[in-house]
Amino acid sequence: MPDPTRINVATDAPYDVVVGSGLSAELPALIPESATRVAVIHPASMRGLGEAVRARLASEGREAHAIEIPDGEPAKTSEVAAFCWSVLGRAGFTRSDVVIGVGGGAATDLAGFVAATWLRGVRHVLIPTTVLGMVDAAVGGKTAIDTPEGKNLVGAFHEPIGVLCDLSLLGTLPLNEVRSGLAEVVKCGFIADPVILDRVEADPAAALDVRGDVLREIIERGIQVKARVVAGDLNETGADGTIGREALNYGHTLGHAIERYEAYSFRHGAAISIGMVYAAELARLSGRIDADLVYRHRAVLGSLGLPTGYRPGVWDELLAGMRLDKKSRGAQLRFVVLDGVAEPVIFPGPDDGLLTAAYAEISG
Repeated sequence: MPDPTRINVATDAPYDVVVGSGLSAELPALIPESATRVAVIHPASMRGLGEAVRARLASEGREAHAIEIPDGEPAKTSEVAAFCWSVLGRAGFTRSDVVIGVGGGAATDLAGFVAATWLRGVRHVLIPTTVLGMVDAAVGGKTAIDTPEGKNLVGAFHEPIGVLCDLSLLGTLPLNEVRSGLAEVVKCGFIADPVILDRVEADPAAALDVRGDVLREIIERGIQVKARVVAGDLNETGADGTIGREALNYGHTLGHAIERYEAYSFRHGAAISIGMVYAAELARLSGRIDADLVYRHRAVLGSLGLPTGYRPGVWDELLAGMRLDKKSRGAQLRFVVLDGVAEPVIFPGPDDGLLTAAYAEISG
């Protein structure tokens, strides 16, 4: 078994993302000795793993609690967060104690938000169990819950003290979940690391093989992209005049609107895949990129079984949803687009005609 890879996220409070297989022995070392209590937040479908993590830490003399939450996006609500706060309060959690989030992106988002808001911030460790969670949600310190008005509108920047990406946990993932996570990996290829695109184009089936070396390589490359971007712009300010962390939102403006329109029943990666093709069409119509790069978006994403278009007749609803996007400034929409591969930029205020024309290109 290859040794774990350690990817350092070099922010003001640096931490490691450990990638490998069979990483259970790595967890205790991430928990500070001062933490007498730990809370393991896990979705219902991960009850066995959550209990195993809890029991492992309890066997070392810690007071360990398991907090079960709903599966998927329904976990990311104020009601579920309040339930978790109540458990922490009854258990007497202090600032020296630790929250552990186990599960997919929704579970780690919720666990991070609970840690960020309990006593104005306690430490947390994340154990993502999906490709999406490993490459995106668990790295970078963005925590959030949803509201009826939109996705991730209430949240905080709160970095973990460690992330364990145990690839052996991917073995039981449905194929569509692997595909969904790979959308975020491909995104990293388009905004920063074209080698990811090369690997997928060379052998899409290998990229989908959860036991293969190709998937491990592109997951690690995706995490490295995010670690570099986050280290340079943790709070998404773009203060040095560059695009900064906003680059990671490539495809997310329309993607989040699709998720909202679908009442979060649509897989995140599928929505982001469509959103990237839309952003590519927007860039082409505004003269930034050529048709070949748009085709490369469709080909790479399509080769992984991801959607590259969406339904006609719902544009007005999607446009209204996009106006709630966190990148918007006042009434002005802002899109992450490309000037070329690995050249992301902000496109502020495209006119409505251009937005509509780009949607026509993906709605067939």
